[in-house]
Amino acid sequence: MGKSLVPPPDNGGNAIEPVDLKRALEERYLAYALSTIMHRALPDVRDGLKPVHRRIMHSMRLLRLNPDQGFAKCARIVGEVMGKFHPHGDASIYDALVRLAQDFSVRYPLVDGQGNFGNIDGDSAAAMRYTEARMTDVATALLEGITEDAVDYRLTYNEEDEEPVVLPGAFPNLLANGSSGIAVGMATSIPPHNAAELCDAALHLIDNPDASTETLLQWVQGPDFPTGGIVVDNRASIHEAYETGRGGFRLRARWEKEDLGRGTWTVVVTEIPYGVQKSRLIEKIADLLIARRLPLLEDIRDESAEDIRVVLVPKSRAVDPGLLMESLFKLTELETRFPLNMNVLSRGKVPNVLSLKGVLKEWLEHRKDVLIRRSRHRLAEIERRLEILAGYLIAFLNIDEVIRIIREEDEPKKVMIARWDLTDVQAEAILNLRLRQLRKLEEFEIRKEFDALSAEKASIEALLASPEKQWQTIKWEVSVIRRNYGPDTDIGKRRTTFADAPEVDLGDIHQAMIEKEPVTVVISEKGWLRALKGHLADFGALTFKEGDSLKLAFHAQTTDKILVFTTGGKFYTIGADRLPGGRGHGEPIRIIVDMDNDQAIVTAFAHQPGRRLLLTSHGGYGFLVPEDEVIANTRKGKQVMNVKMPDEAKRCVPANGDQVAIVGENRKMLVFPLAEVPEMARGKGVRLQRYKDGGVSDIKVFTAEQGLSWQDSADRTFNRSAAELAEWTAERATAGRIAPKGFPRTGQFN
Repeated sequence: MGKSLVPPPDNGGNAIEPVDLKRALEERYLAYALSTIMHRALPDVRDGLKPVHRRIMHSMRLLRLNPDQGFAKCARIVGEVMGKFHPHGDASIYDALVRLAQDFSVRYPLVDGQGNFGNIDGDSAAAMRYTEARMTDVATALLEGITEDAVDYRLTYNEEDEEPVVLPGAFPNLLANGSSGIAVGMATSIPPHNAAELCDAALHLIDNPDASTETLLQWVQGPDFPTGGIVVDNRASIHEAYETGRGGFRLRARWEKEDLGRGTWTVVVTEIPYGVQKSRLIEKIADLLIARRLPLLEDIRDESAEDIRVVLVPKSRAVDPGLLMESLFKLTELETRFPLNMNVLSRGKVPNVLSLKGVLKEWLEHRKDVLIRRSRHRLAEIERRLEILAGYLIAFLNIDEVIRIIREEDEPKKVMIARWDLTDVQAEAILNLRLRQLRKLEEFEIRKEFDALSAEKASIEALLASPEKQWQTIKWEVSVIRRNYGPDTDIGKRRTTFADAPEVDLGDIHQAMIEKEPVTVVISEKGWLRALKGHLADFGALTFKEGDSLKLAFHAQTTDKILVFTTGGKFYTIGADRLPGGRGHGEPIRIIVDMDNDQAIVTAFAHQPGRRLLLTSHGGYGFLVPEDEVIANTRKGKQVMNVKMPDEAKRCVPANGDQVAIVGENRKMLVFPLAEVPEMARGKGVRLQRYKDGGVSDIKVFTAEQGLSWQDSADRTFNRSAAELAEWTAERATAGRIAPKGFPRTGQFN
């Protein structure tokens, strides 16, 4: 019947059903979120697989791609998975299949691939029509017992076939191979581990169900990545990560110094962190070399073949290899952080973050369920077979009568059932007996089989009745996996090792990442900063914006830290390499650091570790501070001198000497021992000189042995010895006397 051309009845316009948009969106988004969490992103704690991986394994089993069988085209496997079980794109299925075959992506591959399955450089696999695959022994361990009612099945998306809800999982796959995925509102990230260590921990947990995570970590040392590397976390942080199910691991490349003779050497990287593409890593290091961010490195070469061999050539033989590598660890993916977030589907239903103990416990519980189900399945099979064998024995004892009934009776089945009290199954089995099976030897074989099955039935019934025997059987099964993937096997050897990161001064690393070059730092009166290449001898040629002029200029290196002291008593730290270049007039300091608008620059200089500084406010207060204490780690700077308006910070001079000379705006000078000035990390300080009005003009630290010197406006140098300064020498905080003859009218020592 064709389509009707008559429109449906109008029903007065009531055919439209109003729906609340907010509620509809909530329902649909919740359905989508649950689907993503349950059927795509999070692995099942019991077999460690997501649905796509489970369907690939199931399809390969149906195609009989066992390890001892031949390979099949990946296109055929993908077609089987997509057509029957996984209603998604072929690309996503093939990508999942390829990953399961990559020994640099998966610690214990589930797929044995033949052909181009990609490489650690990031090259993708060949098209699925060119590659072939079959299962590995690990995959068969995951599937072991699947035909023995070990797990539940559910209908596929089109309800034409059935698929397993979970695999039996004889192998501790979740932790051994790890997993990662992003769902809606939650994610998972589990690194690979060593299977033998997991089995040892599981065996201990069977005997000691109350064992702590700390005890289990005696066996499970930590992650065991397929690409090796070195984990440089301490045991406390590793313990906390496994206790809570959340944390992370710092993973470094493995390297060694290779001696080339005559004092020359290179660094050879033999293992790179997990998940890092080698070609991209080398490209990044080459880019940093071109950008002159790695001054200790001369060149990088990739000499890899089957194994990884990345050669790093130092700038000179005097370079410290440890410092070179620390600078590379800071800037490149030779050091990465692998997050731990053991968010999995607990019992296949509830998303939950589990500890190491929780994951192992759920896996063992699953193994117990599988053992009980397989045992019951085998028991039912034995009982069916024993029923048939009992019928056979009756038939052999009465063989002549059986033959007579079959030959003479119209309904021999009913007669036999009535005669010997047989079941329908037994009677049917007797009627289906072949003539060749009526020989005397067959009766002996049947009795032998009957006795063997009876004994097996008794042992299975004893197993099902005793939880202790069940755990003994599980221990035996886990021990078999432990033996097959032990540390003495090629695949079972631990690849990732553990070490403490070497103690290296952060300042040394920072300097190692900067090309050391001479610069001249120029600061204008209005606070504009720049760094010109080279050490300029003549500052008179410097140009500034209109209305601006030179405040100060000094020589430094690009590796230096520039300390800037402001009238608000704050110190700011700027790397000389971060200062704007000499082209133009530079940049205002307020763009580089968070400096208040009402503050101005007092002075700036290159940091010298170990030196002390003498700080003075306009009101005559001051104190000593170690220069290492004033370094600021943020843009906001570090408050060192506490000043309140109208007072402000006035001077900051190096404290190289044992005497202090201070001059006020009233031209009175006071000399006193430096020992009278306290050293502090922060504060207002103590009074250095007393004034009726005005404040500090200048201050200088000198040694009594060399005397006090100053320059006048004509650049003439004056020097007064300690004896000649006797009339100006007094206790700290006194007023002082008018400066000696020849002292500049500006009130400045220089």
